[in-house]
Amino acid sequence: MSLAKSVVTGTVYRAPEKRFTQNNIAVSAFVLNIGDREEILIRVVSRRQALDEIIDNIEKGERVLVEGRLQTATVKMDDGSEKRIYEIDANTIEKLGEGAMAPASSKFGTEEIVKFESDDLSNELIGEDEIPF
Repeated sequence: MSLAKSVVTGTVYRAPEKRFTQNNIAVSAFVLNIGDREEILIRVVSRRQALDEIIDNIEKGERVLVEGRLQTATVKMDDGSEKRIYEIDANTIEKLGEGAMAPASSKFGTEEIVKFESDDLSNELIGEDEIPF
């Protein structure tokens, strides 16, 4: 299920790896930890050739910013329990420097204005009385 556009920053938890589909389309993926005190892991997936160069230069432990479409899926584990998995289909990936964004020359991806949009499902996911403010 696709939820909404999202922008997240985090630390690369698992280094990127590239695989190919049966149609020879490259799919790159890595795991991002967006939590500060605890691990909150999100899988980042890219099928865009424009992002190949930045993904090839990302290493475990680096800070990155990812903009894309947030998706969720539920998978059944070996013990029969269900686990929810979060994934971002990346449109833009940027490396972050220490305490500030990296220079514009290290930015790759689509050059578009990021709009925060939500699907019609947003009202079903969070009720009015569940909003903390």
